[in-house]
Amino acid sequence: MPDCCSTRDEVVTFLSLLLREMSVMIFPGIPPANGRYWLRRPASSPYYEARGIGKTMKTFFRWFMSLTLLLSLVVPAANAKTTDKTDAAKSKVTHVQIVLFDGFDLLDALGPYESFAAAGMYSSGAMTVQLVSAEGERSVPSGLNGPALKAEAKLDPNRPGIILVPGASGKPAGDSADAIPNILKQAMKTDLPGQLKKAFNNKEVTVATVCGGTLLPAMAGLLKDRHAVTNHLGMSTLGALGAIPVEARVVEDSPRFVSGGGVTSGLDVALYLIERELGPQIANAVEKLFEYEKRGTVWRATGNEPIEFNMRPKAS
Repeated sequence: MPDCCSTRDEVVTFLSLLLREMSVMIFPGIPPANGRYWLRRPASSPYYEARGIGKTMKTFFRWFMSLTLLLSLVVPAANAKTTDKTDAAKSKVTHVQIVLFDGFDLLDALGPYESFAAAGMYSSGAMTVQLVSAEGERSVPSGLNGPALKAEAKLDPNRPGIILVPGASGKPAGDSADAIPNILKQAMKTDLPGQLKKAFNNKEVTVATVCGGTLLPAMAGLLKDRHAVTNHLGMSTLGALGAIPVEARVVEDSPRFVSGGGVTSGLDVALYLIERELGPQIANAVEKLFEYEKRGTVWRATGNEPIEFNMRPKAS
């Protein structure tokens, strides 16, 4: 098939030119628009008089059937290409799974949830968001005796898209059941560590964490030698678990792992991922809706490294 028939407009142009030249060949007495003929014989020549009107009609009929055959082959192919492009655009939907576990922090989960939901609204469904848990559909209690949220489905680490892990809400330290270290330990006893490992191994999944949620994959040994950030209270623990702590609001170790620092950084993580997946116009629309502008620079291990000035005098 000729390359000129790759789009509908080009097909129409091609067929128009073909019809014009056919009219010149069949009815040579009528000059074309540009005044040029493919056949140079005048209409009054003995050649055309000898052939007669019957021969002319047979010629016309053969050209008409050829044109019909050409249309039956070219137009469906052009329409198929247009349909394929439309279907591909519709099928490119970024799905976000926000993981709930007993004692999760409400703001860590709901700030990003509302951001992703708004992005889906402004993009006509190009982004979808869902609350999930390691166990599946259930009511999941938040920390500090807060309200429970319903997980709609089981976390699927094989599904392309984004998996966001919030932190825990509770006492910063201590041995009580409502202390954050114990809440995270209980989460580690579920299927969540194994599911996160599958997600990290899936090249079509971006794992994002907020606040203390960064410690969960670190406790599972998944952040060794990876740049990451968590709540300032857990930075030393993050380093002890093998990660490379970075003092920034949002850290992107690679396109497939993004972490946020304090509780409110969940909004910044979400807005960054929205801009990355859907573009700056959708991200800006969400910012205007919430009357909140993304804070900080997303740290990456690229570009020039800053000079470290040691302001402390050396001990004598």
